[in-house]
Order: sequence, then C-alpha cells, then structure tokens
Amino acid sequence: MRAFAPAAPGQSGLQDPPGGRPGRRRTASGPWWKADARSDPWRDPEAPAALGAPAVYEEDAQAGPVIVDARGRRKLRIRDLSVRVSVLALLAVLLVGAVGGGLGWYLTRTAAETPLLAPGTQLSKVDPGVARKPGSVADIAARVAPAVVSIEVRVGQAGATGSGVVVDGGKGYIVTNNHVVSGADGVSGAEIRAVFSDGSGSKARIVGRDPSSDVAVLKVEKPGLVTASLGTSHDVVVGDPVVAIGSPLGLAGTVTSGIVSALDRPVRLSGEGSDTNAVIDAVQTDAPINPGNSGGALVDATGAVIGINTAIASLGGNGTTGGSIGLGFAIPIDTVRQISQELISTGKAVHASLGVNTRSVTDGTRDGALVLNVEKQSAAAGAGIREQDVVIALEGKKVRSSEELAVAVDSHKPGDEVTVELVRGGHSQKLQVTLDRA
Repeated sequence: MRAFAPAAPGQSGLQDPPGGRPGRRRTASGPWWKADARSDPWRDPEAPAALGAPAVYEEDAQAGPVIVDARGRRKLRIRDLSVRVSVLALLAVLLVGAVGGGLGWYLTRTAAETPLLAPGTQLSKVDPGVARKPGSVADIAARVAPAVVSIEVRVGQAGATGSGVVVDGGKGYIVTNNHVVSGADGVSGAEIRAVFSDGSGSKARIVGRDPSSDVAVLKVEKPGLVTASLGTSHDVVVGDPVVAIGSPLGLAGTVTSGIVSALDRPVRLSGEGSDTNAVIDAVQTDAPINPGNSGGALVDATGAVIGINTAIASLGGNGTTGGSIGLGFAIPIDTVRQISQELISTGKAVHASLGVNTRSVTDGTRDGALVLNVEKQSAAAGAGIREQDVVIALEGKKVRSSEELAVAVDSHKPGDEVTVELVRGGHSQKLQVTLDRA
C-alpha cells in the first residue's frame, strides 16, 4: 500500500492520493470530505495538540431531577420533581396523620374508665431499719420531751404561752422563767396551767419567783411526772452539741438542735409587763429559739439539762415579737438549781449586792463600769467607793461593762468579802468590800 506523499511547498492539510484520483468514497456527502475537511484540525495530521480545561457542567442546563455537579456527584434537585410526586407525598403525610389521630380518638372513646375507688389497695413500702443511736437528737428528744411542759397563762382576756421543766416529778415542781408567770401573780381570776407531753393538763400554782435571776418555780398536783436529769453548766464548753425543747409560738414539744456558741455571756433581761430585771451569765446557743421557748430545756448530748432557755437576740430588738436569728440565751443550770432550791425551801431567793449604779465605759484601751451613784449605807459606801470611780475587776476577774459587774457580784453570797479594783483620778487602786444582801 502506498502512503500519501508529503504536502507540496506552500500547501498544508491532507493531500489527494497519488495520481490525483479520488477514492471510491470521495463524495460530497461523505463524512470525510465535508466542505471544511481541509481546515479541520482533527483531520490534519500536522495540527498542533495541547491539553485543554476540563469539562464544565452547568446545573441549570441539565434537565431532570437528578443532575451531576462539577465534581461528578449525582444530586436530586427538588424543584424538578414532578408535581404529581409532590402531591402524592403530601397526601401520604396527611393520611398518616389522619389515621393516627383517628385511631387515638377511637381508643380513648371506646376504652372503659376504671373506678375511682379501689377498696383494699395497699401501697408498697420498704423497711430500711433506721438505727437511732444513743445520744442522737431523736434519742435525746424521746427521753427528755416527757419532762418538758407547756405553760399557759391567762389573765382576763389576755393569754401567753411559755415552757417549763419538771425538776421534781414526785412533788410536782416545775421550773420556768419569772417573766412567763409574773403577770399572773396575785391577779384575781388569773390562771396558770401546765400541759404535759401526753396532752393532759393541770392547774399550776406559783411556789416562788425571782425577778433578779428570771427563775420561777411552779407546783402541780399530778403524780408520776417524768423528772428531767439536771446536769452541770460548769463542764460545758463552746462547740458542745445541744438540743432545745419547748413550746415556741405555742407549738408544744418542738425540738431544735445546735451547739453552744459562747459561754459567760452577760445578758440583761427585762420584759414588758414583767418585773424581771436581771443580768444573767448566759449560755449562748445557735439552736433556734423563739418566743414560747422561755422556761424550756437546753440539753446536752447525754440528755442532761444544762440551761433554761430564757431570751433571744432579735433584729427587731424585742424578744417577744422577734424571731430566732441563731442567738439564744439560757440561764446556766447551776444557777437555776441554786435559785430553785431556795424558792422551794423559802419562797424567796437571796442575792448579794454592792450598792452602786453603773454604766459601761471605755477609754480606748481599757473598759470598765463607771459608778454613777452609790447607795447610802451600802457595801460600796462602807468600802469608800465613790461616784466617777471606774470598776475594772472584782476578785481578780476583769470587769468590762456594767453587766459584767452585776454578774460578778451575783456570783457571790451576802457577807462575802471581795477585792474590788477601780480607777480613780487616773490611778488604779484596790478596796476590800463586804457584800450586802440585795
């Protein structure tokens, strides 16, 4: 087979076969010899070759819901879906919703209602076996609560509620606060009633009361009372756990707990409608105490009474209308025991007296009790104490306020000789004083 000759000078493209004779398929309508055949680069063996850009697909130009993007991925174009298919899908969703709703309505209409009452029903329960160890609050409350009573006082149309502690169940003696019962003493038609933990009650009579310590003793004619165990406040330390039991706000048998937050806290007591005028060396506690707790028990972890709840500190400044803010005060049981024994024995309590009126002062470096006046023929007058003297100690114990001076004097008995240290004219001196009977 003979090959085509190369193109003559000045010519390009494909050449005619040798001899100038066209091939058998050389027709005007043949695919090889179209009018532009001589200039078609695909038919020209000498046409230059080069790589071009990849094919570009335009989505808008592609027909049908399934298209191919520029990366060759097949995607479904929702807008090209058939209207019929869209309508069918919508109808299917509506049909499912209608069938579900209708089925639910039918079941609720045809289901029979069960009776409201079911006699003999028993709910499930568990028995965890809670162990209440000795010394727990629950254990203390169970043992002491029967010895704590509610005191109800009625004078005419007025009434008040307090608490009390049975100190001698055999003889029916109950200790409470003077300010709880003082308003009924000697008043015609007044009534004092003790209500016990079992709900029973009994009329109570005043054995004796002491405004100078805010302690009073009542007596009831009811045998077989549970007697509280009286401890000692001498061994109490700050941080000891305590439980308060009483009738705050008239709610009998209320139990609260806390700790001893301070000791030897001088607190002046005076109540509206009461002749109480006392300064106590209080046991301070954060156990919640409210009006009505007065006269109730403050108990240690052994169940022994270490104090008689008496007062609270209140933001309103009124222990009658204020509520607990975590500062309650109790008369130490050692003081209560001594005063109660005197009241039961004689109906009266005896206190020592220095015979001065004072107020608290400080010079910026040292505190004391400034003597405002000296009673005539008193122990202070006999020892040479003068007005404007500042008492700073008694029997070696510092005196930093008028309340501390009152507590220090009251810790002694009439006739005791004590050393009083005072400041006069800028100089300190000591005097020997024999205390009087108040």
